[in-house]
Amino acid sequence: MCGISGIINIDFQEVKKSEIKKITDLIRHRGPNDKGYFLKNNFAFGFRRLSILDLSIDGHQPMHYLDRYTIIFNGEIYNYIELKNELLKNNYEFKSGTDTEVILASYDFWGKKCVEKFNGMWAFAIHDKVKNEIFLSRDRFGIKPLYYSKIGNKFVFGSEIKQIIEFQEKVLVNKKVLIDFIVTSFEEHTEETFFQDVKKLKQSHNLTYDLKTNNYSISKYYSISHHREIEKLSERESIDKFHSELKRSIDYRLRSDVTVGSCLSGGLDSSTVASIASSRYMKESSNKKFTAIHAKSTEKDSDESYYASKVSEISNLDLIIVKPSIEDFKSHIDEVAYTQEEPFGGPSIFMQYFVMKKAKEIGCTVMLDGQGGDEILLGYEKYYPSAYLNIFQRKGFLAMLKTIRESNKNNSRMTIYWIAKFFIGSLFSSLRKIVYKRKANFMKPHSNDFNFLDKLASSYLNIFSLQEKEIMSTNLPCLLKFEDKNSMRNSIEARLPFLDYKVLETALSIDIDYKIKEGWTKYVLRKIISKKMPSEIAWRKNKLGFNAPESTWIDSLSFDIKTVIKNSQILNEICHVDKILKNIKSYDNRLKWRLYSIAVWEKVYNVKIS
Repeated sequence: MCGISGIINIDFQEVKKSEIKKITDLIRHRGPNDKGYFLKNNFAFGFRRLSILDLSIDGHQPMHYLDRYTIIFNGEIYNYIELKNELLKNNYEFKSGTDTEVILASYDFWGKKCVEKFNGMWAFAIHDKVKNEIFLSRDRFGIKPLYYSKIGNKFVFGSEIKQIIEFQEKVLVNKKVLIDFIVTSFEEHTEETFFQDVKKLKQSHNLTYDLKTNNYSISKYYSISHHREIEKLSERESIDKFHSELKRSIDYRLRSDVTVGSCLSGGLDSSTVASIASSRYMKESSNKKFTAIHAKSTEKDSDESYYASKVSEISNLDLIIVKPSIEDFKSHIDEVAYTQEEPFGGPSIFMQYFVMKKAKEIGCTVMLDGQGGDEILLGYEKYYPSAYLNIFQRKGFLAMLKTIRESNKNNSRMTIYWIAKFFIGSLFSSLRKIVYKRKANFMKPHSNDFNFLDKLASSYLNIFSLQEKEIMSTNLPCLLKFEDKNSMRNSIEARLPFLDYKVLETALSIDIDYKIKEGWTKYVLRKIISKKMPSEIAWRKNKLGFNAPESTWIDSLSFDIKTVIKNSQILNEICHVDKILKNIKSYDNRLKWRLYSIAVWEKVYNVKIS
């Protein structure tokens, strides 16, 4: 896990070493163990290393291969051992124990199709001296970030936005993305960022830059596959298949030459990951305990420490609990805003930040997490309407009604009111737009049409399309962005077993009747963990997940929120701020936070509006 930088001078002038060094130093937190540079003709690579595999100097980057290729690579290729063995049979030789060298050999052997062989997370750039081109790639689900921009006579790319805007004369807000965020809370549904002219290479995409012509092309290399043979499996076979893939995924993600631990919220996903990882880790480490870190909320309604402690006790974990205070929260607002680089939707991000901070303090360099479990196994309540429709289409009205009653019984949030709300909100985008606009009646006239909500609503008519949309566009990308930035700011590598592409495709292919059954979400996972955990863990009816004491924290900022919003040039330009200040007490906490987050971000990054 590392940080990468790249500069291409379009006018064919040599890149100054001071330029590549400066933007690489901006991400030193992503790689405190080593650094390196490669300058050639009109381009330059920069690299910061966080040593995980092969801690020796053999892992130094930029890495050169066959006197033809040079790579900078951020991420992990978990199946590098298997790929290495395949390449050895084809007469390739290796000097290191790194996955980086395996990428280079794979690129030489399979060409650009090598990314289809990788199981992992990555953002990398390879210079091919013979073709005189640079090949960039980002992993299937966008776990690792890669931003780019054409600024004047430069094409710049890197792991973080702050590297890109270093070359902008004036840092400007992207008004369209900002307005979408204020009104709807969506932020990662486009390749654009909150910064004007800064884009992200989308997940599952490659970018090839021709150094001869200064033209580049972007191509997609992966789409989620639905496997009919898995859908036809029985309930028992489906559970066994998913369990087998998840265990393999966790085994892959325990491959490391540094200490590995796990985040543990106490919810179903993180509890499953921590429990399986603990048993497999102890076998490999002479019964040494596996470490888990939990962030405890000070509010009773969002405190999951009881469940985390139960899981820890049963799984023989070494549990460390952090309990962030209001003072901790307030003193880290600017720091977390700088870390995240863009406005974000709520304070729960801080809980994850403090978990990663603690991991750094105790020397736990790799942290597993349960991210992605909800998206692949229909864990959110908002997925119920699509499930109900699916059941109606296959089994009729009475079967759907039965499922609605069961979900009302087995999910603490699914009252008739919430079921109706999710149904209407999910399926009728026109009504959703009206509600959003009414809540944001403080906006000045703008041209945003929010048409992406129409595509989201239509995806609810097909459960596979909905999950694909949530994974690739509307939900998961935000969570992955938050996790990468929180972990890497603290020089921690976060690994996500549920987002192994084989685990994900298995989950999406399993018959929906085994994902939501008798009203229980994530039924397959509950059946797996129920073998180890008591029913109060496996069959919990409420869902939280590192929730911050949101009300307490936001209430503690009431005066500061008003002041910061009032002084925001950006908000004054696109909103009637006097109307916001007059009615702010009536706003829900998420809307208050979005407005506040924008104003803080504007100040931290000195963002202007055109």
